[in-house]
Amino acid sequence: MARSFYFCLFFLFISWISKLTTSYPLSTKSRWIVDEKGQRVKLACVNWPAHLQPTVAEGLSKQPLDSISKKIVSMGFNCVRLTWPLDLMTNDTLALNVTVKQSFESLKLFEDVLGIQTHNPNLLHLPLFNAFQEVVSNLEQNGVMVILDNHLTTPGWCCGDNDLDAFFGYPKFDPTVWAKGLGKMATLFRNVTNVIGMSLRNEPRGARDYPDLWFRHMPQGAEAVHAANPKLLVILSGIDFDTNLSFLRDRSVNVSFTNKLVFELHWYSFSDGRDSWRKHNSNDFCVKIIEKVTHNGGFLIGRGFPLILSEFGTDQRGGDISGNRYMNCLVAWAAENDLDWAVWALTGDYYLRTGKTDLDESYGLLQANWKDIRNSTYLQKLSGIQHAFKGPGLRPNNNLLFHPSTGLCVTNNPSDNLLTLRLGPCPKSDPWTFNPQEGILWVNKMCVEAPNVAGQKVKLGVGTKCSKLGQISATKMHLSFKTSNGLLLCLDVDERDNSVVANPCKCLTMDASCDPASQWFKVL
Repeated sequence: MARSFYFCLFFLFISWISKLTTSYPLSTKSRWIVDEKGQRVKLACVNWPAHLQPTVAEGLSKQPLDSISKKIVSMGFNCVRLTWPLDLMTNDTLALNVTVKQSFESLKLFEDVLGIQTHNPNLLHLPLFNAFQEVVSNLEQNGVMVILDNHLTTPGWCCGDNDLDAFFGYPKFDPTVWAKGLGKMATLFRNVTNVIGMSLRNEPRGARDYPDLWFRHMPQGAEAVHAANPKLLVILSGIDFDTNLSFLRDRSVNVSFTNKLVFELHWYSFSDGRDSWRKHNSNDFCVKIIEKVTHNGGFLIGRGFPLILSEFGTDQRGGDISGNRYMNCLVAWAAENDLDWAVWALTGDYYLRTGKTDLDESYGLLQANWKDIRNSTYLQKLSGIQHAFKGPGLRPNNNLLFHPSTGLCVTNNPSDNLLTLRLGPCPKSDPWTFNPQEGILWVNKMCVEAPNVAGQKVKLGVGTKCSKLGQISATKMHLSFKTSNGLLLCLDVDERDNSVVANPCKCLTMDASCDPASQWFKVL
């Protein structure tokens, strides 16, 4: 009950924030994305696929377009990464002469035709590109920013090593044709203010996945977009399925423009080896993988470039142990670095994916009816990284004490005379100060006073009652203290009421069967 209450409270706050006006266009200021006033704009996006065979944004046979857009806003997102196939710009017959109805009928998707007739009749007889424009326009009406992501060449599912459009020079990936297509798309959305950026190509990969070819052709696409629409952010992906930008450590991208260049990175649990998170101790493995992600792309933040984690996510049905552990680590890292991001995916199900109709998307935020939330706990976890912690225009504040597993932050309970600690929405959380050398955690001139007995609630105290906390485990996310009788305890969360309690520290050994998530707290 407690988590549901805070979940609703947080999204009321987010809905209010989303009504505030952003001054377009956007640009970059060091590692931050900012508006025309120089204020930080944090992109908290969801991927909405529109690149599969029908070449229509998914879900329009299940719900009205405006209902889906409003659902995106109600879930706390301010941005959509909208995918599209290159053929939409290079094949005028497909884009302008094939209607939505004709596209679905050619694939024998007659039930979807009936669904679109019911929920979005105004789209049914539009050419495919005009239907794509309508999606962008409706998102604009609902205050949602859009990143146009060139996902692949020919409409279909992406991505595999042996795809014919996997990398520059492959049979279906002509760099010159691609650059012209990017320029055309940028031109067509030149006067659409909510289109704030273009992602040049999703997940370059394959046997010819060479940095030299990347450096030869990726700037070509970037220049084409900028020349056609200089207002847009230009977003460049890495190689190896966009998990690797390490080649930028010793070599810079040469483009003619400034303050518009952004990089993107993808990170899934399977990026770290299938089922690896289940096989290793989460504390040690989280640190190891964050080191890898930092080496492969995270270092760009320190170099003064914005980095969007433009795809991540996991199976939301609850049984994916590796995915669940990875998400706790990822959310902690994203919060610590205050990253811009786009989760995969909005999708409840697909019209047609790899020959199967109405295929459920277990990574999707929505159920197959495109109305109900698939997993509210997962969405609440994301809520903790939907707002900005720092950046230009934001008032400098002290630390937040973030709980990655829930997406909530530690605060004191004002209705409790004992001043016990509990979890609540991060925007409403009290600012903390913490000096690792001193080990004292302060809030409102009071400090954490830990109990002497395991299982009891943690509260605030003063003066000599302050407990000295240590950051133990490889992640430094276990906050521990010793009782007067020498027992080592760690801050933990009681899921029954979200109160902060003291329990024996767990998962500090190499035991891979143990999950430390409830005891992970990130000092931001």
